[in-house]
Amino acid sequence: MSDEIESYLRTAQRGDMLSFARLLTAIERSGPQVLQLNEFKKPKAQAYRVGITGPPGVGKSTLINEFLKIWKLKDLKIGILAVDPTSPISQGAILGDRVRYSTHALDKNIFIRSLGTRGSLGGLSAAAYLMLRAFDACGFDLVLVETVGVGQVEVEVMNVADLVIVVLVPESGDSVQAMKAGIIEIADLFIVNKCDRPGALALKQEIEAAQALSESARKVDVVITSTINAEGISDAAEKILAARNSLNLAENRTNLQRLRGEARALWRSRLEEEAEKHIANVHSADDLANLFKQ
Repeated sequence: MSDEIESYLRTAQRGDMLSFARLLTAIERSGPQVLQLNEFKKPKAQAYRVGITGPPGVGKSTLINEFLKIWKLKDLKIGILAVDPTSPISQGAILGDRVRYSTHALDKNIFIRSLGTRGSLGGLSAAAYLMLRAFDACGFDLVLVETVGVGQVEVEVMNVADLVIVVLVPESGDSVQAMKAGIIEIADLFIVNKCDRPGALALKQEIEAAQALSESARKVDVVITSTINAEGISDAAEKILAARNSLNLAENRTNLQRLRGEARALWRSRLEEEAEKHIANVHSADDLANLFKQ
């Protein structure tokens, strides 16, 4: 284990946000080896992880901005892991954390980090799993995980979040499609945002009807919000914090399904890196054939 990571960890645990930022970068470089440290493997305390997902354009970042205005008054140490899609062509990502959360970027108790998906089909890169363990180790009270749009394969947020929020908007065909794609099963709270638009109540009723038809007996609340007139924002913010009281975060961290989901993501990342090394040696059809030669 790198002495550099241990040094950053110790300093970050004393509240140094710059060291914490460097710790996350070091974790991304070093990978699963950080699990050898007990603070990452078995943290003494757990941050309350809230996953916020939904189709592009539903206003996830704007909602989070409004929630932060309320939560920071409660003297909470809050982290945000904003996951941006990585381009399959350039392998780059527009990491827009400082743009989306610029009003909170300098708050001493709020830490913001953007992260690319690195091509992960599940919406979270392997590094995201390890970084979230660092938030646990460094005493954060609440961590928001904002993920890219939802779909059948983009539900990995359920493997890391203690509470999953699905944000939808009226007049959106993507909303109904999202409900068909398995989102009903992962949501712990639905937010119908931009309710100043027509159709918000109808969408709320659609979601409730879809839950009634679902094979799952679990029914979750649907909250209507608008950041334009602040409708429902306080109610949603309080529901999110109140849900913490009924959760066992330590038990969530040792949940077998979650651990195996994390192991799957970490192994997939390692195998993809190994595959890229072999692929880089392909310069002809013969090379391609030899790559799969028995």
